[in-house]
Amino acid sequence: MSASFIVKEIFIYPIKSLAGITCEKAFAEEMGFENDRRWMLIDADNQMLTQREHRIMSQFYPQISDGKISITFQDHKHEFSIKEHLENSIKVNVWDDKSDVVEVNHATSKWFSEHLGFECKLVKIIKNGARKHESSRLKETFNVSLADGYPYLLIGSKSLDFLNEKLEEKITIKRFRPNIVISSEVPHEEDHFDTFSIGEVNFKNVKPCGRCIMVNNDPQNGKLKKEPLKTLSTYRAVDNSVLFGTNIVSLNSGTISVGDKVVV
Repeated sequence: MSASFIVKEIFIYPIKSLAGITCEKAFAEEMGFENDRRWMLIDADNQMLTQREHRIMSQFYPQISDGKISITFQDHKHEFSIKEHLENSIKVNVWDDKSDVVEVNHATSKWFSEHLGFECKLVKIIKNGARKHESSRLKETFNVSLADGYPYLLIGSKSLDFLNEKLEEKITIKRFRPNIVISSEVPHEEDHFDTFSIGEVNFKNVKPCGRCIMVNNDPQNGKLKKEPLKTLSTYRAVDNSVLFGTNIVSLNSGTISVGDKVVV
């Protein structure tokens, strides 16, 4: 008999390592949710920028409306069209994966440069297949956007509850930057999913997600804490990784919504 769970929350992160957006529904594609991590900041040497080195990036808040993305940072705001980009291709790396991207426009790059305090560009991945990621576990290659490794991250609610029972200062699920949060009954049972469906979309579990120092960055203020990585490492350390949540891929396209059943 199939177990059933419920989708509690959906998030997208249009620009890699900036704040996320809570969604009531999202369109699942092979590369990830529509508009999820299709954009990324790179430095003057075309190297990707993330919160690992620049925690202030968590304080840039995107919103999507009427075909535009607006970014708010403190009292400053900037917007650009989802569809706009320059023509010249730029070669970048997302960890070990090579990708072709294009700059959005000079004005947007200048705005980010001014507020981050160093030269950078906002770039976009514009076609499926421009970046490929190989799963050593599945021996398969996936088309991914600009996410760290896989198109989607799934977390069960009980996994966070179990962690918060051990923490003095409770945290929210936003520390872990999931795409899909589901109701669950047992901590980390999502690790053991194989194939499952949400609404009209079928997903496949690839592997539990190894976490880095970025989960210690408090997204409310951009300050680095000792938790939750310190506590997680006492009970979720496996082969030099600290695991929380699981990486998944979609097997077809379609819309999923908060409240949808997850059939495992």
